Amino acid sequence: MTADVWLPIPADEIEGLPAPQDSGLRYRFWDGGQDFPADPADCVFYVVPYMKGSEIAVRPLPAMTSVRVVQTLSAGIDHVTPGLGALPPGVTLCNAKGVHEASTAELTLTLILASLRGVPGFVRGQDAEEWRDGFYPSLADKSVLIVGYGSIGSAIEDRLVPFECARVVRVARSARTTARGPVHALSALPRLLPEADVVVLSTPLTPDTHHLADAEFLARMRDGALLVNVARGPVVDTKALLNEVESGRIRAAVDVTDPEPLPAGHPLWHAPGVLISPHVGGSTSAFLPRAKRLLAGQLTRFAGHEEPHNVVLRTE
Repeated sequence: MTADVWLPIPADEIEGLPAPQDSGLRYRFWDGGQDFPADPADCVFYVVPYMKGSEIAVRPLPAMTSVRVVQTLSAGIDHVTPGLGALPPGVTLCNAKGVHEASTAELTLTLILASLRGVPGFVRGQDAEEWRDGFYPSLADKSVLIVGYGSIGSAIEDRLVPFECARVVRVARSARTTARGPVHALSALPRLLPEADVVVLSTPLTPDTHHLADAEFLARMRDGALLVNVARGPVVDTKALLNEVESGRIRAAVDVTDPEPLPAGHPLWHAPGVLISPHVGGSTSAFLPRAKRLLAGQLTRFAGHEEPHNVVLRTE
């Protein structure tokens, strides 16, 4: 008896998948196209198309009456959660921990360094053939606050180590201790924000973190501080951010926005002190090799009736 696995990457391009003749798994390719590759009711393992939005991610879920595992290729699951209510009880939802840490941490450091050292101004100067020299801030001796200290937050700190920061402070949903030092609870933010030169947001988007960086949060940041958002756009209140950056009091470097994509004519495009990248934290050459290894490992465990890695929740 065979069961379907829906993959957004062709099965013949993923080394190490369980062989169909041994596992009873039949691989179907679906990357979000209008037509489904087969009857969704026969799918037991659904890998969500990457970066195709919530509407596409959840479209087959109501018909997936036999599904047992839903696997995202993103660290966040907010694009899938709206459709979980349509699933039967006991479905396991897994995220892509291990796939995006390196790329997202790289971009975080890129945004910090580019913003502090004035790289956007240099690019505009090159376009205008102007020599824009000056004296710019360094990351060295700065205090960095990481809000959202999961695997991505930890990878960001790994890359901050060589830059001789004065200190790195960690915040997560709940307090704990790590080998590098304490992780503070979100409730400590009012005390910690005024002490940070750079505030990095790398937290998942949940009801608790929606508009976490609101007017009060931003007002507590010290004058001249830099806000870096590599989490999700709605973690930041865009209107509150515009009020702060337009006053010149703080700066921002964001890989995600709300709304997203940021429409033409939106004031954030030309707000002073704002650097925007178009949600490319995980979109690098590192993605596919890591995603393929994740899928091969997860499906090997599935075929062997083992618990998958990266379990986020189970439907009830």
